[in-house]
Amino acid sequence: MIAKIMQNPPVYSKYLERELRSDHAGETGAVYIYKGIIAVATFRKEQELIDFARHHGATEAEHLQLIESVLQKRYRSHLLVPWRIAGWLTGAIPALFGRNAVYATIDAVETFVERHYQQQIDYLRKQGEHEKLLELLVRCQDDEIAHKNEARLKSLAPVSVILRFWCALVSSGSAKAVLLARQI
Repeated sequence: MIAKIMQNPPVYSKYLERELRSDHAGETGAVYIYKGIIAVATFRKEQELIDFARHHGATEAEHLQLIESVLQKRYRSHLLVPWRIAGWLTGAIPALFGRNAVYATIDAVETFVERHYQQQIDYLRKQGEHEKLLELLVRCQDDEIAHKNEARLKSLAPVSVILRFWCALVSSGSAKAVLLARQI
């Protein structure tokens, strides 16, 4: 599927160009979330988090490759350095506070991403076009839902007020990042 799409880059509406640009930015940030987790977890010798982040990071790297395969380079996000830094910090900061903070953060991020992809999936289904893109987005969304569900299952401790605030900040930041990525 990927090779076929890359040989004949589709022409998208301005709406889809902007949405895919935000997906490109988001998947870039997601790769770096897991790099941030790995960096801190390696320092702290938390093998469970390292394994979790490596597994999920590989999936996010695949998502990034998929998005890049359907979005011409000129339409991709131009703010990759800020997305990488923001992603890394979004992973590293909670990793400083332990597994529960990481899992709550991943839950918050993936809940946002699930909804973001759903808006695009609904649009494509309504338009009845770009069937391969629809399949790609559904596949990515399914993976994000699995990440969210795994993080929820692993998070056994109650979520503190500070952690709830952090997760709200992460969700709000994700929404603002999407708005910005759609434009740049």
